Amino acid sequence: MATSASRLLGLPCRPRFRLVMPNAGPRAYMATSSRPQPSCRRVPPSRLHNNSAPARCLSSSSSPPGHKYVYNVAASYIAKGLPYDPSTHIFHFNPYNRVQPPKPGRAKSARPESGQDAFFVSRLGSQPGSIALGVADGVGGWMDSGVDPADFSHAFCDYMAAVAHGYRAPAPAAAGTRKVELTARELMKNGYEAVCHDPAIEAGGSTAVVGLLGEDGTLEVANLGDSGYIVLRLNGVHAHSEPQTHAFNTPFQLSVVPPKMLMRAAKFGGAQLMDQPRDAEVTRVALRHGDVVVFASDGLWDNLFNQDILRIVSRTMAKVGAWASTDAGVQVVSDLSPYTHPRDLPADEEGAAQVGKARPSPSSIITLQSLIAMEIVGAAKAASLNGKLDGPFAKEVKKHFPDERWHGGKEDDICAIVVLVAEEPAQPGPVKAKL
Repeated sequence: MATSASRLLGLPCRPRFRLVMPNAGPRAYMATSSRPQPSCRRVPPSRLHNNSAPARCLSSSSSPPGHKYVYNVAASYIAKGLPYDPSTHIFHFNPYNRVQPPKPGRAKSARPESGQDAFFVSRLGSQPGSIALGVADGVGGWMDSGVDPADFSHAFCDYMAAVAHGYRAPAPAAAGTRKVELTARELMKNGYEAVCHDPAIEAGGSTAVVGLLGEDGTLEVANLGDSGYIVLRLNGVHAHSEPQTHAFNTPFQLSVVPPKMLMRAAKFGGAQLMDQPRDAEVTRVALRHGDVVVFASDGLWDNLFNQDILRIVSRTMAKVGAWASTDAGVQVVSDLSPYTHPRDLPADEEGAAQVGKARPSPSSIITLQSLIAMEIVGAAKAASLNGKLDGPFAKEVKKHFPDERWHGGKEDDICAIVVLVAEEPAQPGPVKAKL
């Protein structure tokens, strides 16, 4: 019998464990453990924050009076071993889309062709101006135990999307009490707890980067592992995450480990990892008009440097006219809506639309954020198959294993969510839902 996400979140968690094997070299990824972790029981938000690493706040700002922040979102992805087709490996976010809780026995054919990478984008409750998003990268080492890592990562993202979509902002706090709202780390925690109780997920694990985009222009990110994010602002890298790893190619990860694996680990030994959502690094960034935010799995960061991504975004923004050269330097055009909103297009003609001043594309890219996502993932895919040009992963191999002859990119699943931030005049009156 199907169980709702809210009911799942109310159950006490089973004990969760981490398996980590000794690092076997540059291609080792996953791990084994000999002792159980504490149960992943629910923790009040106040305790969660007190027991967690403090959040980093990079800057602060607010939208001018009479304006609002609008987040234009698209995603692109491709599984390892598959040819990349931007006309099909693309996702256009609509804040009015319905999000259904995951159902047991969901067919794998219903998933996007992103392999062990998964992603979600959802409005935050009934507030279309606030958005939750995230990327989870299934730990490939589980395949050695006959486990499909994609089951964990995709279910994890489905549960986080359901929690975000069903979120309701708390009522104003009474005098002497604190108003508790959903945070990026809490969203990650709720999604992880739901996976812990899903009987269809017997084992598996993933990294995760989860973000909340507020109506006030604030981005809050909780990052655990080697997925990550970057914020680009007018030809510069404004903010970016650093990977969390225990050892080379062994990232922080959330896991579900069956007892039989623990017994085997206890017999043969192993090191323990106790990664939990509270271990995620939290960062807050104040966004501005024209900023480009990218969330992605390590398939992107292992093959493209931050400066590579900056060049791609800068070239694309300048080509369509969204970033324009002026006497005062590069500036963002005041109105980005011609580039971010498809204009008066029938559903069957959207694929023929232009992006601002860009030339028509044979793909279904119809917005600037879609074009950026396609360009980034296409470049990362090409770099992963290039056996001569060393990327970030090859540099890390040489750093940790000087005698290892690794050249070129690292073939992997690739998933990227692109957010183009815009400030637009606030619409008078209530916004009607588009069903």
